[in-house]
Amino acid sequence: MEIVFGALAAIGGLAFFRSGWVIVKQKQAVVIQRLGKFQRVAPPGFQIKIPFIDTVAGRLSLKVQQLDVKVETKTLDDVFVHLKVSVQYQVLKSKVYDAFYELEDPKTQITSYVFDVVRAEVPKMKLDEVFARKDDIAIAIKSELAEAMENYGYGIVKALVTDIDPDEQVKRSMNRINAAEREKIAAHYEAEADRIKIVAIAQAEAESKKLQGQGIADQRREIAKGLEDSVEALNKVGINSQEASALIVVTQHYDTLQAMGSNSRSNLVLLPNSPSNASDMMNQMITSFSAASMMGEELKHTPKPKLEASQTPRYLEDGE
Repeated sequence: MEIVFGALAAIGGLAFFRSGWVIVKQKQAVVIQRLGKFQRVAPPGFQIKIPFIDTVAGRLSLKVQQLDVKVETKTLDDVFVHLKVSVQYQVLKSKVYDAFYELEDPKTQITSYVFDVVRAEVPKMKLDEVFARKDDIAIAIKSELAEAMENYGYGIVKALVTDIDPDEQVKRSMNRINAAEREKIAAHYEAEADRIKIVAIAQAEAESKKLQGQGIADQRREIAKGLEDSVEALNKVGINSQEASALIVVTQHYDTLQAMGSNSRSNLVLLPNSPSNASDMMNQMITSFSAASMMGEELKHTPKPKLEASQTPRYLEDGE
């Protein structure tokens, strides 16, 4: 019997001793109540309390926690999307009492606020704007949550829109639009490249024609100079200009026949000819040059007829 009482006394003493202290971990807050009433918040470390009088009502983590909320809503252009919002929050050290006693379930409260803000902001935007302005949505969520949850002892560290997922059919349509836009841009660049090629070819051809024209002009200039030198040389041996010109034409005529005959693929048509034809052609050309020269001299010395008064041209005055 004495042994039983001794054992019970030992167990009671141990229990009494064990209920007189509590160990609080780092980044943790322990709420201590005395006879059911809030007494204090125990900081990290070894803490003493009155055995059986003071009790641990609960423990709160002071670490940053994350809550992921998925929301389905409709955009301004009537497209249903699923948004995933990640809210990072933590218990404020100065408001552990409020965090412990004011809210029964803080995660449910945060989720409700996220639903409310998202379904108020997203319907104001078109689908493309939702993707472009997701940071604005996140800022609106954080602003609304920070103001509301601070009264309950919670601080909102960050709110992030981590995923935007429209309907599968809408995503396929967006992909087709994007592909068509890229094909349009590619076609524009291909057309621009073709235009550049055409312009370059035209510029090269124009330059070639220009150089070709300069070459022909230089060739004709040299031919004229050569003819002038030939006429001057023939004049020195007593052949006048008409005879020299006729002789040069006949020489060029036979040079042309020789050049055509040297090419095996050329087609040459020879009219009936005789040894006297060359002499006749030269005489005819000399006669033609002489006649043309005499006619030019006569026209120079012929006086111009005077017009009668009635034949004088009259210009109409204004109003006639």
